[in-house]
Amino acid sequence: MHSSRRRVLIAALVLLAVVQGAWIAYPRVRNVLFPPEAASAARGHELAVSLGCFACHGAGGGGGVHNPGSKEGEVPAFTEQTQMMYVKGTDDLREYVLDGAPKRRRDDPDYVETTKKAGLHMPAYRGFLTDAELEDLVSYLRATSGQIIPDEKRAARGADIAIEQDCFSCHGPLGAGGVPNPGAFKGYIPGFWGADFDELVQNDDELREWIAEGHLDRIDNHPVGGIFSKRQRIKMAPYGDYLSPDDIDALVAYVKWIHDGSWKPLLR
Repeated sequence: MHSSRRRVLIAALVLLAVVQGAWIAYPRVRNVLFPPEAASAARGHELAVSLGCFACHGAGGGGGVHNPGSKEGEVPAFTEQTQMMYVKGTDDLREYVLDGAPKRRRDDPDYVETTKKAGLHMPAYRGFLTDAELEDLVSYLRATSGQIIPDEKRAARGADIAIEQDCFSCHGPLGAGGVPNPGAFKGYIPGFWGADFDELVQNDDELREWIAEGHLDRIDNHPVGGIFSKRQRIKMAPYGDYLSPDDIDALVAYVKWIHDGSWKPLLR
């Protein structure tokens, strides 16, 4: 009898150790079994963080950092269509990143003389980035530029609402996803692109429920999904409390336009 109880106790302790070990290793195990979707723009955002871009370009690239001696008086933003004042296309963006400015500007004596007076100067990252990293960074800069907007009227209105409500601060640049969310099933807030979205949104009614209610009954009532829905630290706001049904329909149209992905070549 003693021996039997001892075996049961040992088995229970082993099981407890396995459970505790799995809990500690969960993020690593999760990333092996369910690797995170890594859109180019999301990788570019992480790269911008590691390169210190926001130290000069302001939180989220919104500008506002004082630059004494410069023509503008501050470091320009790269959001909210500000890019269109400085770049003519993605090749210009690449040259800004690699060489501090496009060749056409570096060959302009007036521009060179003006920038010399500024206290802060755009660093040149040539030699510090791989070709793939450069393209990820360009994808991020284009996604956050505010210039990629739908032609369809309702979806365009949804784009304005998404910017007004700061949707991308949680869902990543142009809904690319990847913002960390402790306790979530994959450890991050899903975007509007790819398989994560397809698993979480099966039709327009579900998308409308996510936006209006901040959750989805199908997920909440799932034996596994419901656990992570409660555990995740960052939760979707119920925008039905703050927006009209027409505004929510506009957001639905915009998110669907993003998910469609026909605009993706514009990131390159």
